[in-house]
Amino acid sequence: MQPLQTAARALSQGGVIAHATEGVWGLAADPNNKEALQRILALKQRAADKGLLLIAAHADEFAAALAPLDALTQHRVLSSWPGHVTWVLPNPGYNNLVTGGRNTVACRVPDHEQARQLAKMFGGPIVSTSLNRAGEEPISDYAGAQEQFGAELDFVLPGQTAGATGPSKILQADGTALREHRVETPAGE
Repeated sequence: MQPLQTAARALSQGGVIAHATEGVWGLAADPNNKEALQRILALKQRAADKGLLLIAAHADEFAAALAPLDALTQHRVLSSWPGHVTWVLPNPGYNNLVTGGRNTVACRVPDHEQARQLAKMFGGPIVSTSLNRAGEEPISDYAGAQEQFGAELDFVLPGQTAGATGPSKILQADGTALREHRVETPAGE
């Protein structure tokens, strides 16, 4: 079995895996599997109210989150994908472990072919949050992912980042207005 198939199968079976993204490595899980999400929070030593972000292979997989936005805001979101930009969008029904109890959800179509393929093989959006423990810098290579987390995960997907610097930029779009600010997230978030 190819590594991408192994990773997607692990996600489908409730597993937690590590994978490369644009700038850092991520922890991935099925956004509808509460046990897997709780496992990610425990691995990261992260509070549930922080929320987790989702990645998908195609923007149309976030159609329900984009639907409440006006046409101009939708266009701005869609024109940034695939890209190293995460948008905070209206929550169409993801659970509180994904949203942190908010009425919004963080979404991205990454500019990283392997990450998009992983979501595609899984069959929909997946949680993808930085691979690190709270307060520590995110891991940026396969060796670090294996060394620091490999024994605690179901699979570490061989790969490499796409060369971006750090986690994605986060912008917020809510209601019918776009707030043009960057949400800063300290290391470990």
